[in-house]
Amino acid sequence: MEIHEALYTTRMMRRMRKDPIPLDVQSRILDAAIRAPNGGNTQRWHFLAVDDPATKQELAELYRECRAREYRDIAAGALGTTRHDSEAHAATMRKIKASGDHFAANFADLPLLLFVFAIDDHGGANIYPAIWSALLAARAEGVGGVITTVLRYEADTVLKLLGVPEGEGWEMTAMLAMGYPLGRWGVAANRRPVHEVSSRNRWGSPIGTTAAGPLWNFPRD
Repeated sequence: MEIHEALYTTRMMRRMRKDPIPLDVQSRILDAAIRAPNGGNTQRWHFLAVDDPATKQELAELYRECRAREYRDIAAGALGTTRHDSEAHAATMRKIKASGDHFAANFADLPLLLFVFAIDDHGGANIYPAIWSALLAARAEGVGGVITTVLRYEADTVLKLLGVPEGEGWEMTAMLAMGYPLGRWGVAANRRPVHEVSSRNRWGSPIGTTAAGPLWNFPRD
């Protein structure tokens, strides 16, 4: 796969088929993840793949409880979510919530849950490149994925459930859910253009380039 296709079309996929992901595919995804840059090449990360049905069922119940708590925090303004008044944004959020509802309802049937742990990670600088590499590698394999941090509300319970060693400093960064998507790949077109979100040399100074839409077009049959 050409690199720009992966970069432009890798998006969060919350609707997935139940089909298992072959182990050789999983291996290639993980092998790409561990090639990511990390400070001092310390590789202070651990990837825990979960596909056991009983464990997924326990996690599904936890996930739904945590998601309900997150939505209560959003409604109360506790998460500091940026608010937009446009109807277009409201429509987008309704779609995201609908796909999130489907994701939560079918959590136990997700083919693969990949928990990502790190130690002494300063703002995610070491682990998030590996996470994004995993998602890009999955895209190249035709596998969809989504990042979620919802389970942070019950992080201690999750660590105990998954047998994470205590006292070593491991923290759960995120969980990636992976599976073959029900939806289509495509370029994310509903993005504010570069010249609206970028500056040069000083905040608010023009970046010096404009683009009305994506500068790479997803080839279609």
